Amino acid sequence: MKRLISFALAILAVCALLVLGSSQLRAANGVKADHKLTLYNWGDYIDPALLKKFQKETGYQVQIETFDSNEAMFTKIKQGGTNYDLAVPSDYMIQKMRRAHLLKPIDHKRLQGLQQLNPRFLNQSFDRGNHYSLPYFWGTLGIVYNDQMIASQAIQHWQDLWSPKLRNQLMLVDSARDIMGMALITQGKSVNTTNQADLEQAKKKLQRLMPNVKAIVADEIKMYMAQNEAAAAVTWSGEAAEMMANNKHLHYVVPSEGSNLWFDNFVIPKTAKHYQAIYAFLNFMLKPENAAQNAAYVGYATPNQGAQHLLPASISNDHQFYPNDKVLARLQVYADLGQKMIGVYNDKFLEFKMYPR
Repeated sequence: MKRLISFALAILAVCALLVLGSSQLRAANGVKADHKLTLYNWGDYIDPALLKKFQKETGYQVQIETFDSNEAMFTKIKQGGTNYDLAVPSDYMIQKMRRAHLLKPIDHKRLQGLQQLNPRFLNQSFDRGNHYSLPYFWGTLGIVYNDQMIASQAIQHWQDLWSPKLRNQLMLVDSARDIMGMALITQGKSVNTTNQADLEQAKKKLQRLMPNVKAIVADEIKMYMAQNEAAAAVTWSGEAAEMMANNKHLHYVVPSEGSNLWFDNFVIPKTAKHYQAIYAFLNFMLKPENAAQNAAYVGYATPNQGAQHLLPASISNDHQFYPNDKVLARLQVYADLGQKMIGVYNDKFLEFKMYPR
């Protein structure tokens, strides 16, 4: 029995040394036990060099998990299996998360640099007063066209996409809200309509577009457009920027009659635990130099006006990606329409996709 007890004590001693060694190793690397922040983000949506800089400055280690849709993110946080400290949902999803009691309010008194955010991008309909969210990136839905295949004056409005000259030359991003929204705008309707007749008319309008549609795709749209596979595409501004970086003949336009203005935002899920790390990170990302570095890496528009001034003029003065107030005033933000109505949008979009060319 004594030998057994001695053996057990020896095992415990070895375990203790291993735990101590692990703690010392983390300390040697500048990371204290539980000195971390867990960020739930879209894939490749933050500059890795910034995370290293943040850890070096604060000692907090950022652990990242990624998601590929707002709905997947919502489900994971609702299940509560992981204690996420920050997440990055899109505009309409914030309304849904609030109704489900999945968010903690943001303490503005603990923020340093809130004044750096452009007032135009605060106090949006999905979170009046920004009690639960801070804008991270923003952008638009628009048209990418190839000047080798089509003249610039031929693509300025949504209706131009219905031209017979574009037969089998148009690519669409695979997104029900965006493509249905485009059709609704051409008919003078809100992108948030719940009127069944409006949605049916939008679907029929899209069905008349089908002869021009070469493909309805997801991320592959960037590769196809960069490789001159189509004359035009409907996609988001950040995707367009990446396409244009790989093909000098591509251009992006936001139709003057209106489009979608979208936001991705920092929120604090109800599962958050590391509040000192949360506010240290938010304040770090509010610094103009860090926001500018992140915008240059990601390619989307920053809401940080101090950061915008630090970006190269070729970026900050590009009205394709930083539209003027006149254009912004005509853009619409998606609202959370509820699961039932989103199902209607999805069904109409599916009927369009199945329509024969």
